[in-house]
Amino acid sequence: MEHAHSLAQQYLAAWNERDTPARRARVARLFTLDAEYLDPTMRGAGHDGIDAMIAGAQQHFPDHRFTLAGTPDAHHDVLRFGWTLHGPDGREVVRGLDVATVAPDGRLARVTGFLDSVA
Repeated sequence: MEHAHSLAQQYLAAWNERDTPARRARVARLFTLDAEYLDPTMRGAGHDGIDAMIAGAQQHFPDHRFTLAGTPDAHHDVLRFGWTLHGPDGREVVRGLDVATVAPDGRLARVTGFLDSVA
């Protein structure tokens, strides 16, 4: 998958977007209509469910930012990439790894998240 890095960056940009209409637009461009997200602490389905889940995470972690950790890797229709959540002071709060299934149209159909470390 040639666009693994770009897709991972777009995904993190959706998680970092604080403007509600802009975030919803990012979610719609990035995820299929029936997309699913699952990690140890939350889950969401469809554009509305995923957007609400991201909004909830932003409320729980105000002024925090996700950054890409390492180099995304992909083969066939599977993408994996690491990420770090940084607090307002820049310190690492959470580190994780996401594995995504990419639909034929290039959007994400399913994301499964893993938490590697939580401060």
